Amino acid sequence: MTTIGLIGAGNIGSTIARLAVAAGHEVVLSNSRGPETLTDLVGELGDRARAGTAEEAAAEGELVVVTIPLKSYRDVPVEPLRGKVVIDTNNYYPQRDGEIAELEDESTTVSELLQAHLPESHVVKAFNNIYFQHLLSLARPSGADDRSALAIAGDDVAAKQQVIELLDSLGYDTVDAGALAEGWRFQRDTAAYGTPYTEGWGTADMQERTGDAERVRALLAQSQRYRDMAG
Repeated sequence: MTTIGLIGAGNIGSTIARLAVAAGHEVVLSNSRGPETLTDLVGELGDRARAGTAEEAAAEGELVVVTIPLKSYRDVPVEPLRGKVVIDTNNYYPQRDGEIAELEDESTTVSELLQAHLPESHVVKAFNNIYFQHLLSLARPSGADDRSALAIAGDDVAAKQQVIELLDSLGYDTVDAGALAEGWRFQRDTAAYGTPYTEGWGTADMQERTGDAERVRALLAQSQRYRDMAG
């Protein structure tokens, strides 16, 4: 059993919390509006869940998930996350986050921005390329024929192993996309964004489907950088 801190409790954060509690983990939830706004969610999740501030979620979590709008990444507390594994679920949406020059020119990636903000933490990118409802409904026990896989990227082997073990407990196999700099392979608008787990991704007729490891690997390999597509 692991205590998972969640900085952010929106669609992805609350879904991870549901899967974690069902798997026997404990969760500490936080958001930007204060612990009192999480009363209903904590009540729904039960005794393994509690609410706190972002600082408390960071301090109490043995493993911490950052799942907030990218524009707020500098608000993530640094000190309590030193030495910890931090899972980054963020995506870059300029219409929401404003234009970020180093992402526009692709000199860095979303999760590398968070890693630079948390220089003594071990950031692993995960959960960012699956629709939250599918994240909940596609979870399967280990060994199931229709088990899906989630992509991860990170620079620390031991940190990635911790995330692999967590994902396994939540109901997913893992495909390692490589170093954190390779996280672009499953970012917004790439072949591996959304499509591994859906038919008709982004349309009114979108339906979930199993995204097994073979399918995820193939789509990661097909992903292209925007600059390459433009050229």
